Amino acid sequence: MLTLSKQHTPAGRRYVLRTFAFMIPYALICVAMMTTDAFDELMGKPAGWALAAAVAAPVVGQLWATLALMRESDEFVRMVTAKQFIIASGLAMAAATFWGFGESFAGAPHLPAWLIYPLFWAAFGLVAPFIRSSN
Repeated sequence: MLTLSKQHTPAGRRYVLRTFAFMIPYALICVAMMTTDAFDELMGKPAGWALAAAVAAPVVGQLWATLALMRESDEFVRMVTAKQFIIASGLAMAAATFWGFGESFAGAPHLPAWLIYPLFWAAFGLVAPFIRSSN
């Protein structure tokens, strides 16, 4: 089956499947928006909100998949994943806050707010090697 998960548990396999189920549509929509003009007529119109919701829905789904992994796993995996989630959230919020104040006070260029999502997952991956216990 899928061996992308380090945990060869039912919860780990469900997490991998859920991740694919949510991230494939997310990636397809994002690539279509960046490489085609198919959505240009929606910009600035009420239908643009539907597009925003369509792109945001898999993000919510992926966060749910991660929380479901924590709920369905044993205590050790739950605590390590929760610690990773909390530290990554804090780092992403700190970076976004720093950049926001940089925009306000230092003339930093504006960055779209949706970048917090890939920043969170980058932080999640970067802190993983340093979190090896639930302590």
